[in-house]
Amino acid sequence: MARVLDQALRGRRILITGAARGIGAALAVRLTQRGARVGLIGLEPELLAQVAARCGDAPWRECNVAHREQVDAAVAEVVEELGGLDIVIANAGVAAQLPLIGGDARIFERTIAVNVLGSYYTLRAAGPHISHGDGYALAVSSAAAAVRLPLMGAYSASKSAVEALGDTLRIELQRSGAKVGVAYFAELDTDMTARGFGTEAAAKMTGGGSFSGTTSLESAIDRIERGIAARSRRIVAPWWVAWVLPIRMLAQRLIELRAQRGLAEALEIARAEHADLTTPQPD
Repeated sequence: MARVLDQALRGRRILITGAARGIGAALAVRLTQRGARVGLIGLEPELLAQVAARCGDAPWRECNVAHREQVDAAVAEVVEELGGLDIVIANAGVAAQLPLIGGDARIFERTIAVNVLGSYYTLRAAGPHISHGDGYALAVSSAAAAVRLPLMGAYSASKSAVEALGDTLRIELQRSGAKVGVAYFAELDTDMTARGFGTEAAAKMTGGGSFSGTTSLESAIDRIERGIAARSRRIVAPWWVAWVLPIRMLAQRLIELRAQRGLAEALEIARAEHADLTTPQPD
């Protein structure tokens, strides 16, 4: 398998957003090890520079994906340095707990700006460059697009929109020969998950654990790199997410029944608890 992945990914020019930490950073390092040439976009320039150094001094740009002009410029510059583009991974995203009634509307607005507009701007800017027979775009959605948890309405709404963007782009790029995938992840062992569920309100609902259990980041990266190499339509981590997607209506009903335990108190806590976005955003 390692040799197959090396052959499939060697020399591929890959642009990754949200590359300063978490999935983006780990994936950039892994793909570089496979012989790919990566370009990195994200916030947190010190972290980006460190990841770039681990990726053979890969080109990188600090960029707020919620701003179209910044995305257009960053994508154009990185693609020029790479000498073209084969794969784009729209990975940048944020999350924060938010009771829909009584919560801070700015959390909803910023989540949509980063997750939805950021993904759209990225795919829009990179799309012309990957519109060829070997091209591939991956829109990083979430299992939250299929089953929605309380306090995660903003995140679920945003990732449902990302799923729609990926599915639509697949149709629109079909004649070019490029393929488009959508990635669905449950709770992975990243700082995003730790921050997102590390609140008093979340602990009240989960008993201090998580809804589905946490999957190691390394095993998720294994699945992601295989999916990218195959230009897969769907990439999931952990494996059981693939079984949830086609029965999402039934799964949602089960979530609704389970989530009632401690929910009323959790909502009250969340309305008073200040929960920051999982990645600090510029003003």
